[in-house]
Amino acid sequence: MFTATQNLVLPTTVTGSFPRPRWFDVSMWGRPLDTCMLDVRFREKFQDAMAVVMGDQERAGIDILTHGDFHVDEDLAGRSWHHYPLQRWEGFEGDTLQPEENMPPWRRHPPGTLLNEIYTGWRWPRIVGKIEYRPLDYAKLWRIAQSKTRKPIKFGTCCSQAMVFFLDIDTPQYKDKRQVIWDMAEAMNKELLALRDAGCRCIQTEEPAFHFTANTYGKDCEELKFLAEAFNREVQGLDDVELWVHTCWGNPNMQRVMENTSYANSIEIYLERCRGDVWTLEMKDRNQRDLELFEPLKHDLKKKIAIGVVSHRTLQADRPEEVAKEIRKALKYIPAERLVVSSDCGFGRQGMNREIAFYKTSAIAQGANIVRGELGLPASYVPAADPLLQIDVVPGSDLTRTSASPS
Repeated sequence: MFTATQNLVLPTTVTGSFPRPRWFDVSMWGRPLDTCMLDVRFREKFQDAMAVVMGDQERAGIDILTHGDFHVDEDLAGRSWHHYPLQRWEGFEGDTLQPEENMPPWRRHPPGTLLNEIYTGWRWPRIVGKIEYRPLDYAKLWRIAQSKTRKPIKFGTCCSQAMVFFLDIDTPQYKDKRQVIWDMAEAMNKELLALRDAGCRCIQTEEPAFHFTANTYGKDCEELKFLAEAFNREVQGLDDVELWVHTCWGNPNMQRVMENTSYANSIEIYLERCRGDVWTLEMKDRNQRDLELFEPLKHDLKKKIAIGVVSHRTLQADRPEEVAKEIRKALKYIPAERLVVSSDCGFGRQGMNREIAFYKTSAIAQGANIVRGELGLPASYVPAADPLLQIDVVPGSDLTRTSASPS
C-alpha cells in the first residue's frame, strides 16, 4: 500500500530523529502528553519546535517529512526512543540497570569506552506484572506535526522486540521473553491502529531484531521464526498504511553497536517473511556493502528499498554530488521505481547539531535531483538551493534562479 511514495521516483526523506532547537529545553519525563500540554510553556515550545522541524525539512527540499522524535525526552544517548512506551504501559516499574548476565554480547563493552558509559548509564524499568496497553498519544502527536505541513509525515516508533533487549523480567507471570515480546507487540498494535484511525498513512516501525539476531546466533536460529510472527502481529491491520521497516546498526549517540553488520543473514526475512512496503537499510556508513544482495532480485522486488546516502555518524556535511554518486551505485542493483533515498539513521539521539543535520538533509534532496535530471525526470523544488532565497548575498553577484520552481 504505497501512499507517501506513490507516483514519486527516487522519493527523499530522513529516518526520524532530528536535533532540537537550543531553546526547546523541555521534556515529558513519563508524563501524559495532555498533562504536559497544560503547561503553557511546554505547549508553546513543543508546538513551535514541531513547526521548526517541519520548516527545516521543507526548506531542505525532501519529499516525506518526519516529526523529529521531539516527543521523546532529551536524555543520555537517546534512551527515551526505547523508553517512551515502557514508561507508559502497565506492568513496568522503576529505573534500574539490567544485570550483566542478562545483557546480549553486543552490549558488553570495557570501561573507558563510550558504549560502556552509555549502557551503564542507561536505566530501565523492571517487568513486575502483566504488560497491558495504555495510550502513547501517537495520534495526537501526528496531528500536531501534520498540522504544520502539507507534505506527508512518516511517523516512526521503536519496534516492541527491540525494547526487550533492555529489560529485566522480575515477575512469575512471564517465564520467558517471548511472551514479553508478544504482549508488547499487541500493545503497540493498538497504538498503531489508533494512529492509523487518526489519519496517518505512513508509519515506520524501527529496528525489529532480525538482523541483530541473525548475525549473533545465525540465520537458522529458531528465534527468528518467532520474531517474524511477533512483528507481523505488531503491524496487523495496517493494510491501508504505507508501512516502513527501518533497520540500522545502532544509534546511541551516533555509535554503531555491532562489528558484524551484514544483512546477508536477514535479507530473506525482511523481504519475504515480515510485512511492510518499504525496507530501510544503513548503507552510506558501510560503504554500500550488501547492495550486491539485491542483484538477483532486481526485477522481482515487492518492497521498496530505502538506502542511506548520508551517514548519521559523521559531521562532514555531504555535498549533493556525493549523494548522487551513492544513488547511482544503488541503481545498478535496485530499479529507480523501487528506490527511496534517505539517511542511514536519525540525526538526533545526542548526535549532531541542527545545522549539519539540515545540510545533510538538503544534500539528499539535491543529490536526488541530479540523478532525476540524468534520468529525464523533473526535479523537486529545494528552497535551500534557490539563489534568490539565500540569507547572505555578496553585493553585485548575479542572482539567477537555477533550482526548480515551487509547484
